[in-house]
Amino acid sequence: MNETIDLMDGALHVYRRENSGKWQCSTCLHGRNYRQSTKTDNLILAQDFAKNWYLGLLGKSNAGLLEEAKKGKKFEAAARQLLEELPMLTHGQRSERYVNDQKKRLESVILPFLGNRYLSEAPASITEYRIHRAQTCKTGKPPSRSTTHQEIVLIRQVYKCALRHKWIDHLPDFSVPYKASGKVGRRAWFSPEEYKTLYTATRERALKPKKPRWKKACENLHDYVLFMANTGLRPDEARRLQYRDVTIVTDESTSQRILEIEVRGKRGVGYCKSMPGAVKPFERMRERNRPASREIAIFGNIQRELFNTILDSCC
Repeated sequence: MNETIDLMDGALHVYRRENSGKWQCSTCLHGRNYRQSTKTDNLILAQDFAKNWYLGLLGKSNAGLLEEAKKGKKFEAAARQLLEELPMLTHGQRSERYVNDQKKRLESVILPFLGNRYLSEAPASITEYRIHRAQTCKTGKPPSRSTTHQEIVLIRQVYKCALRHKWIDHLPDFSVPYKASGKVGRRAWFSPEEYKTLYTATRERALKPKKPRWKKACENLHDYVLFMANTGLRPDEARRLQYRDVTIVTDESTSQRILEIEVRGKRGVGYCKSMPGAVKPFERMRERNRPASREIAIFGNIQRELFNTILDSCC
């Protein structure tokens, strides 16, 4: 039979199992049992060890350290670990801007709400976060579906980082309860007839600007329209495009001059081949603007008001 001695008003037990020479100690805090070997067969020394061990547990309990050990790591620890790893993990796959945006999104929106939550509380925390974002917003308007989706994707990346470090044993469910079908939409586009009407109008405005000082801006807008239609680039990709990113080459299959473009997007650098119709607009832009450096943006900020005015005149 076990020999048992109660200490600290019965909160601490020192005992020795049958056929064992070493004394053990045990206690129960917050509904959880803790056990430790005293590593001695001397009862006096075992009692002193047990009392010190018990008082140490009480100190950790008062500091909240025992609860953290029980529940595991907090969300903020995994988020900081992800931010430390992200530049290396995304090198060559994502742009520096993407990494900075993720950091801002974590620190400004996600961590203030989830930072002190334990990773083990994931299902409830994620649902509460969705409700929180829908109810509170600085502008008074709930964030869009895509904004919330981007934030949930980032939260998922934090949990995947925790899983890699074995701080959790599985990924929680991130799906939206009672979710209906997602929004289905198409990007704005021009039919061939509408496109012809547009470039005819921009060409006429370039030839006959309203004021002589607007001539360069009108010519740049006309070449921008032709360039975009013959490359298929997105507006944000064209805005970041620099002269060093574009090379005029001869296509092997057609023997026509085209542009080879290094596109700097959110996934890093991609490559694009243009239609032959993009070459002349690019050459005109280069000749007209005469960039002092190949790192100068080709289009920069196109006159949106001028573009909208021309669109209105075409309607």
